[in-house]
Amino acid sequence: MFDIEHQRPEHEADIEALLDLSFGPGRYAKTAQRLREGNTAVPELAYVAHLGEGAERRLVGSLTFWPCNIGGVPGLMLGPLAVVPAIRGQGVGINMMRRGLDDAKAMGFKLVILVGDQNYYVKVGFGPVPPGRLTMPGPVDPARLLFRELDMGAFGHAYGAITKP
Repeated sequence: MFDIEHQRPEHEADIEALLDLSFGPGRYAKTAQRLREGNTAVPELAYVAHLGEGAERRLVGSLTFWPCNIGGVPGLMLGPLAVVPAIRGQGVGINMMRRGLDDAKAMGFKLVILVGDQNYYVKVGFGPVPPGRLTMPGPVDPARLLFRELDMGAFGHAYGAITKP
């Protein structure tokens, strides 16, 4: 069984290694990275997952949320979400997201966006942004731009560019 906790500075090297393993060096070229550059992840919404006990304990997952402006609505961008390939599909990512989304709602956030696979993220309530409704700061496959309301009706006010806060 795995446990989820908030990221701490001593996790940084393991997180970077996991992100490199999961996304490769091209991760810095992705459009979502434009919203992270010069921005700071919300520390209360940054998580790691560990598996094992004692000397066998190892980091197996990482998730961060970033503040952004979603077409005029203050919100969050979820990601990157990374899980060690050998244990994908065992609930680590889904459980980190559930905790993060619950915590974000408790903190007063109303809307979250991400760029990812709809078939996976629908499991935690994400759906596609209607075509032309929002724009990212670079090219993105419109089918991969997803949103989730944490407060019913929040998406109804979101139109235009997704930007850093």
